[in-house]
Formats: sequence, structure tokens, C-alpha cells
Amino acid sequence: MVQLYNLHPFGSQQVVPSKQEPALFCCGRDALLVACAAAGCKVEAFAVGDQELCEPLGCFNTLGRVLHMAYSEAGDYLVTIEEKNKATFLRAYMNWRCMSTGNTRVCVRMVGHKMEESYSESSKVQMSIVEMPLSDPPLCISCCPVNGDLLVGCKNKLVMFCLKYLVINQDLTVLDFKLSLILHIDNVTPTEVAFCAGYIALTTELDVLILKLEPIHKGADNTELYTDKVRAPEKLVDEGVKDEVPSAFSSQLESDDFVICQKPMELRGEESRLCGILVTLESTGLAKEDTEYFQVRYLLYRRFTPDLSSFVFSVEETTLHSLQLLPIYQTESSMSVNGKTAAKKELLSVFCFFSLPHVGYLYTVGSLVELLSTYQYSEKSLQAVLTPQFLHVITSNSLQCFTVRCSAAAAREEDPYIDTTMKACPPVSLDVCTLRMQLFIGLKAICHFNNHVILLTKADSEDITERRKPPRRVLSRKADSVKLKTPLESEPGWNLYIVNTISTIQLYKEMVDYSKTYENVRTESCIHLLSEAHLLVRAALMDPSLMESEEKEKLLAAFRESCAHLGDCYSRFNTKDSHLALPYYKMSGLSITEVLKRIDSVVEGGTQKYEKGFIFYLNHSLYEDLNEELSKESAAKVLQIFHLAEPNQLPHVLCSPCMKNVCPSMAMKLLQKVELIVPSVVLTLTKAAMALKMGDLEAYKNEMDCYTEMRLAYGFIGEPRLLMQQRDGRIVPTELAVHLKETWPGLLVASMLALHENSKIELEEADSYFEMLYGKKEGTTPQLLVDFWEALLVAGSEKEILQKLLFKLTSQYIWRLLRKQLPDTKPLKTTEDLSLLCGPSVDIASVLPFLEPLSEDSNAGLSVHVLCTTRVGEYEKSIDKLLEKCPEALIPYAQHELKDENRALWWNKLLPELCKRTRYVGDDYSVLISSLKETLSVIAMELELRDFINVLPDDGTAAFFLPHLLQCSKKKLTT
Repeated sequence: MVQLYNLHPFGSQQVVPSKQEPALFCCGRDALLVACAAAGCKVEAFAVGDQELCEPLGCFNTLGRVLHMAYSEAGDYLVTIEEKNKATFLRAYMNWRCMSTGNTRVCVRMVGHKMEESYSESSKVQMSIVEMPLSDPPLCISCCPVNGDLLVGCKNKLVMFCLKYLVINQDLTVLDFKLSLILHIDNVTPTEVAFCAGYIALTTELDVLILKLEPIHKGADNTELYTDKVRAPEKLVDEGVKDEVPSAFSSQLESDDFVICQKPMELRGEESRLCGILVTLESTGLAKEDTEYFQVRYLLYRRFTPDLSSFVFSVEETTLHSLQLLPIYQTESSMSVNGKTAAKKELLSVFCFFSLPHVGYLYTVGSLVELLSTYQYSEKSLQAVLTPQFLHVITSNSLQCFTVRCSAAAAREEDPYIDTTMKACPPVSLDVCTLRMQLFIGLKAICHFNNHVILLTKADSEDITERRKPPRRVLSRKADSVKLKTPLESEPGWNLYIVNTISTIQLYKEMVDYSKTYENVRTESCIHLLSEAHLLVRAALMDPSLMESEEKEKLLAAFRESCAHLGDCYSRFNTKDSHLALPYYKMSGLSITEVLKRIDSVVEGGTQKYEKGFIFYLNHSLYEDLNEELSKESAAKVLQIFHLAEPNQLPHVLCSPCMKNVCPSMAMKLLQKVELIVPSVVLTLTKAAMALKMGDLEAYKNEMDCYTEMRLAYGFIGEPRLLMQQRDGRIVPTELAVHLKETWPGLLVASMLALHENSKIELEEADSYFEMLYGKKEGTTPQLLVDFWEALLVAGSEKEILQKLLFKLTSQYIWRLLRKQLPDTKPLKTTEDLSLLCGPSVDIASVLPFLEPLSEDSNAGLSVHVLCTTRVGEYEKSIDKLLEKCPEALIPYAQHELKDENRALWWNKLLPELCKRTRYVGDDYSVLISSLKETLSVIAMELELRDFINVLPDDGTAAFFLPHLLQCSKKKLTT
């Protein structure tokens, strides 16, 4: 369906003062180039700017009559196919602007001619003509809008020339071409070609083929020519489709009496290889060291059939025309050149347009090949041009302006996640819209650049006798059928117009004003027109030449305004896409307060009704961590809205940071009403928070006593914002959390543990939260945070955070031991609940560096050192430490640690050390003697009598060891 609006995209109009009737014309940056229809072989250049004046720049002669011409912005050159004496020539005109100075000097050279020696200072002010000889006559041409490379269509082949920039000296750079690649395409005579950044499109009268040239790595032998050949169609297709593609670009078979037409066909992606077209790439090999190798990727093949709705049709009724490849570039792409900011054209997407007389087709041919839009014309089209914002089509008596979906497709190519709760874009499938059908008499040709549409009109009378002639038969596909009519002698009545399209901002405003006529009657039409306005501005913002300027600021403001208008529509109208109110309002930059003011309530039965789109926006916005604080009046309005629309959401709404200024007594009354219908732990906790805010501690206690500590802790999982909220990118405690810290710390820690275990808060965020709750002092850690770490450890957290916890707790314990500092509050866990350094999970090697400043003179310090040396397997070192510092702990340590493979240390290490130290009477003598006796008792039970005797010292007192020998002997007799 085509939406038709009578808008005004076309503004002022000026006449080009061409002296002779134009045959062909094209646009170049800020100039219009016109080839005359007369036999004079001349090209006129006219300056076209924003001012309402079209001035001649000058003119230059051509070798022969111009059959085709194209302009390249990259390199600022004009390329032509010219005819002289029934021969065709391909020529490129470089530096043609110097003709405007009156300088008539011209340099003519062959492509590839070495110019380093022949060029001088005078070369900067003379036009240069580069002739490019071809083995076959050129039929059509196209210049790449990205890099200026040239593609030439010939019978059964396409020839590619690369644009080269040759630096002659510091002040002179000369343009040249290099013949780089030839594509042989069997049995194909192209009528049009298009070339853009490696994408190639070509048409015959009823067939379209789109290819992509992709560079590949060179082989070991750089002289080898790489070819990519598609096998014969009978080997490519299966039996089901073999009959449908018997030959490439051959849509009908002819005889003298009848015409047989092939079926229409569309093949995309890899399937398009089934079209049966043989493609061979031939590298020229002219500069083997520079040779780049390519392979061909097939993107699209489409075959049409003539319109057989009537028995009489002609070539003009069936031929494809206006083939075009349109590049779209990345937004915000720029680079610095000589200290100035310049546009950097980074390609994002490529689009292809082609048209039949009554239908146009627009495809995206980037990462995906997709048909975006089909354009149904109200009458037969003659020519069309595609721009990022519009499709301009001419018929014999009207200029038509259609909208395009290029910016919508490019936006999704640039950001695949654009359709989210934060961002949106009108769909690619949006109905095509006709903005204007402007009447002109005798339209013949059209071209476009910047904000100008150039039209050629010729108001000649129709040849009645020509109309009465029998129509020609259906088109012939023979190669020699591609000919141009011999131009008739110039007739009066022609004009060349430059129609200036109005600014994007002006047209945008008109579209917004026009949409207001639909907002209360036709919802979808209102949304459609506002979507068109949005895409219009979005396309303008994707122009890489749009740098920081007042114009860009106006476009950005219009973009935000268009988002706000679309947000209004989706929030007020009950549509299936009402959820889009949220992302459009987000992109508009409007605050919740500003959106509340924009929404007009619909009065029904004396009550206000808010549509689901607005409720969806408001609900999601209040769930987000915004820095906005609603006024008391706005907060009260929000409460009333949700009380009427979604009362079960009231607890969550009240927990939003935006609702800080809400009246707590009003909130309590509404919560009590909701509780009668849908009671919940979250609602009870919210009531407690409101009671605390009112200062009613008794009501607060009554609410908190409704559930157990465990139920309350898990209740916070349903609404974490009761305890913590985001402010300026940080998590801050709420008033309820501060109160719990003082009155119920166990619940606070249990609640934070539940939040962490349910992925509501990260470990680092929890650390920051507790430190903020206590107001962190330099070098201190609040005990409640240590309690939280210990609770996580006991709960058995995931392995990835276990080491973090152990490291945090170990370092905290050691820090306290070093400073002999007690916890600031009573710990929630006791030593019976924890056994940290003795546990198997701690990486002792990471703890050892922290022990260096910890003295072994205290019992605590000695205990930590002994535990750590034991954990790293240094048992003998631990025994030495205890013998030296705390011998009374020696036997308990040995009984706990000297087991299994360490059992031998009792007699190999402990016994000798005790015997040696007991030889000298000192302060620890009695303790050492007691330890020695206990050690002998253990050894006597472990060793055989002979082994026991062998480990006893030779210089000992027999009376001392005798009881232990008897004990060992009795053990043997008992056995």
C-alpha cells in the first residue's frame, strides 16, 4: 500500500542557461555538466550552489558526440563514452574546472602513460584528458562513489579501472587509472552497470545481476592469475530447477510467428549462483607486484517477464531502467586533516535500486540481501534517482517524490540491538509514502545531487502518425540491439531546470504539522507520517559531510523532537506496538516529569484513563536507576495512575529513587487497600519503609513482626531497592537499611547474602555498600562487612569468588592481629562457626607475604605462623617455633598434626629435640619434661620394642625411660 500525502519537498526552481539543447547531463559536487545534443561535441559546466543563481563555469570540447557520461566525486573527474566516425571512445576529463578561468590548455594522454617527467607547474592549470582504449566498444559506465574506480560495460565483459593518485612533487598530484580487472560474463550484453565499493550490478532489458568482488590472499606465485569460474548450469542445478534456468540473461525465445517467455525468477545469496551465468575473472597482469586477487560472490539474480496483460506491448513498456547502487556511511565518522576536522567516509551499507516502467525495486545488498520496498507508480516512469532520503521518479508529465527505507536498514546494520527498551527505529517494512506529485510538461530526464533535482523538459507535440504505426515486436536480446537513436535536430520548447528541495528541517516540520490532522481520527496514519519524519531526519544525520555545525544541532533537536512525538503516539494510542513508547521517549531525552506534562488524559465516565503504552513507559522508567526526583505533586500523580491501572505495582513504584518526595501517609493508605487484595512480603516491607519515613516506629515494628527473619530476607529479593538504590552510578543504602544496621544487623546481612546469591548485587558492590553504610574510615573495615563475607563463606559461595572471600577475610584477620584492634560491633559468627586458615581452600602461598610484619611473640601471631608453616608442609619448622616460643602447645599440636605420613616425626624430630632441651634446666624445664614423657608414651605404643630402644638416647637415665619400656613390652605381650 502506498500512502499519498500532499507535502511540499520541492522549493524554488531555476533555469539552467544552456545555449544548446542538452542531450545528457550529470552532477558533480557543486556543478552541473551538460553535453549538448547538437553536433558541436561540447560539454558545458554550470555552478550550482545554495544561492538562487546558476552561473556558467565554462565549456570544453569532446572528441565526438557524447553517448554516456558519468561524474565521480572521488577525483572530481568526468568520464564519457563518445562516438566519432562510427567508432566509440572512452575518455576521462581531469581538472576540467580550470576551463572556468579561461585557460584553454589541454593535455591528452593514454591511460598508464608515465607522467613524472612530462608534468610541470603548468599542469596544475590545464585540463587533462585520459583516453582508455578497449578491445570492445564500451556500452555503459559507472563510477564508484566511494573511491572513484571506474567500471565499463562491454559485450560479454566488464572492465574495471582503478583510480590512482600519482604524486609528482610536493605541490602536484595527478590522477590516473590502472586497468586492474576484467570480468568475462558469457552471453551478456549489459544495458546499465553500477559500481560501488566492490559491489557490481548490471542489467539487460529484463534481467538483473548483483555481484560482490572480494579480495583474497595471493598465492606463493604472484604471477598466477586467479579465476573464479562458475560451472555450467546443468552441473549447478538439480532436476527440479534445471528447466527454469536454461541460459543466462535469455528471457524469451523468438521465432517469426510467436514469442516464448521464461518464468520470472528471483535468486538471493548463494542460490543466485544457480542463475547459470558463467563468470571468469581475468587479472590484467600489467603490474604483477601490485596485482590484487579477487573472488566473486553472487548476491542477487532477478529475471522479469514482459507485461502480457495486453496483446500489444513494446520495448519501452518492458525494459528495466535507472540501475543504481547507493552507499550509506557510518555516523559520527570523522578524521583530522591538517588540524581541521573532515568527513571520513566509512561504508556501512549498500542499496540497489532498479525499475520497470510501472514498478521500482529497492534492495539492501550488504551483509544481507533483502527486498526493502516495492514502488508502484501511478503511470509509466521514464527515469528514477535514489537518494538516502527520497526516490525521485519522472513520468511524462510529473515529478514524483517517494520515501525510502535506507536509513532504517542502515541503522539496524550499524546497531543490531537498536530495537530494545532503550532505542528504536521505524521498521523497514513501513508502507511506502508518496510525498508529492509535481506537474511538469514534457519531462525527459532527471538527475540529483545534494539538495537539487535537475530536470530536462521538452514540450514537443506528439507525432500522431508515429502513434498509428504498428507497435514493435517484443524486445530482441541480440547484442547489436543496444543502440541509441540518432538525435533529431534541436526543436524549441526544451528547458533544463534545477529544482531545489527544501531543507530537511522545513520538510520535517511540515510533516509533523500534517500529522496533527490525523492524531484524533486515524491513529496509524499519524504514526506513519511521524515515522516518515523521523526517518527523514535520521537519514540526514547519517550524511558523513555533516560535521559539527548549527545545522547538525538543529537536526539533532529535530531527531529528539520526532522521538518525543512518536512516544506520544505510542503512549496515547492503543496500538499493538504501544511498548515502543518507552524507547522513543528514552531517545527524546525527556524527563519523566516532562512526559507526564505531555500526556493528555482521556476522560471516560469522569475518571482518567491511561493507555498501556504510557503505563509501560512509566513502569519501566521507574524501575531504572534515574537521577530524577519527581516533585511531591508529580509523585502523587504517579501513585494515582498506578493505583487505578496496576495497583499490584505500587510497592515497586514506591521503591523507585524518583519517588523520594512521595507523601508517605498517602502511600500507606494506598498500600493498605492493595494489601486487602494482594498481600505479599514485599508489600509489608514497603509499608514498613513508609512507616519508618513517617517516624511511626510502632507501625514499623508491627509490619516487621508479620514474618520471620528468613521470610523477610527473601522478601528483599523481590524488591532490592528497599535496601539499596542507584545514585550517580553508585549503590547507596536506603533509610530502611540504615535503621536495620542499628536495630537488626543480622537481618541486613542475611538479606544482602540472599541478594548476592540471587545475582542482585556483585561482591564489589556489596563491599562498597557496607562501607558507605558505615562511612568508611581510612584503613578500616566495618565488622558488618566482615560478617557478610563470613556468611558468604559459610553459605558455600561459587568457586570463582571463594578465593576472593578467603583473601579478604585472611587479610582482615591479620590486620586486626597486627593492630590488636577489636571489631567495631559484636561479630555475628563465632570461632566455632569458622576455621579459616586450617581449611583446605585457602591458598597459603598468597597469605605468607601478609605474615611478615606479624610478630611471633604473641600467642595469636605465633599460632598464625605455625598454622601457615604447617599448611605448606614445613612441620619440622613448626615444631622448632613451638619449642622456642610455646612448648606447652607442642604436644596438642603434635597430636593434631603428626599423623599418617607425618607420624615418624614423633621419634625422628620431636623426641631428639626434647631430649636435647631437657638436658639443661631452665624456665620451661617442667613443661619440656612433661612433653617428653607424653612423647615417649606415644612412641611406645607406635614402635616395636627393638625400634623403641634404638630411638632412645644413649646418655639418658635408665630409670626415666624404664616405665615406657615396660609399656612397650606389655603392648607386645597383649598382642
